[in-house]
Amino acid sequence: MQYATRIGIANRSRQGGGTTFERIASVRYVRVVLFLLGVGGLAFLVARIGPDAVAAAFAELRWWQFVLVCLPYGVIMIVDTLGWRYAFARDTAPFHRLLGARLAGDAVNVVTAMASVGGEAVKAWLIRRDVSYEESVPAVVIAKTTITVAQALFLLVGIVVAWAALPMDSVVVRSMLWLLVIEVLAVGGFFLVQVVGLVGRGGKLLAALGVVEDAAYATRLDRALREFYWRDRRRLLLSVGFHLGGWLLGGLETYLMLVVLGVPVPLLTAIVIEAFGSAVRFATFLVPASIGATEGANAAAFAALGFTSSAGLAFSLVRRGRQVVWIAIGLLTLVAMRSDVWLTRTRRSPA
Repeated sequence: MQYATRIGIANRSRQGGGTTFERIASVRYVRVVLFLLGVGGLAFLVARIGPDAVAAAFAELRWWQFVLVCLPYGVIMIVDTLGWRYAFARDTAPFHRLLGARLAGDAVNVVTAMASVGGEAVKAWLIRRDVSYEESVPAVVIAKTTITVAQALFLLVGIVVAWAALPMDSVVVRSMLWLLVIEVLAVGGFFLVQVVGLVGRGGKLLAALGVVEDAAYATRLDRALREFYWRDRRRLLLSVGFHLGGWLLGGLETYLMLVVLGVPVPLLTAIVIEAFGSAVRFATFLVPASIGATEGANAAAFAALGFTSSAGLAFSLVRRGRQVVWIAIGLLTLVAMRSDVWLTRTRRSPA
């Protein structure tokens, strides 16, 4: 009887696992289609604007200038890592390991087609020697929440700036208002799920349906999330604050890129451009790296702000170049941390 029960549980787990894998495969298929559509849209945009116009926008860019515009992202990453650090209930992992895990995880998020969740698991795995999964997984979820809350606040800042500098009927202002509604609903729903205990209830439901064998971990995760939100409000606010600082530094990065490209833009306008672009990336998260969507949105935004579409496209391509550089750095960091060179800093014996 016990053997039959075990076989039944195993069969249900296989069936549930098969359904899960089928859903993951469906998501991957959708994202591949969206990626191809995005690449096609980018190619159409380049053809529509004209390769000569795009090349002219790059005419003044030098290699050392490109290196220069890649540097601010390192500062942004440090500030965002501080935001992640305060998502833990206590400080246990060294900051440099958190920074390395964030670099590697963000790189994996971009290069995988898992809707920006593959890298989050990598972050928890890379700091496993310093922080148990019981602490790191809730911190990853909380950091994802606080960075999206900060992103919505940054978009609100961009709207206020745009409202003061642009007419209310501007297409940029209207678009940002609609994007803010989308972000608030998404972030509010995500936060509500964690606060009211739906994580634990969802785990129990999956266990009752036979998809998983045990809902104990979901219950512990649910408890850890709610305890943090209700008891560690100071760390919660610090996490949101540091992430908001990272978004604001993104506005300075945008300003530097536009100066290098020879686009005469005030700092406040650069903040509006960055806020609008971040909201577009949030709304198009299913598209891998938001390819095509970001470029089209920037081209339209630049034209609406009185610049040329070619300048918007050139700006987007410079950001893509910077992104590639930091993806390479993140993947190298992943290799280093995975081989335990950084984690242990000790040489292994030949044996």
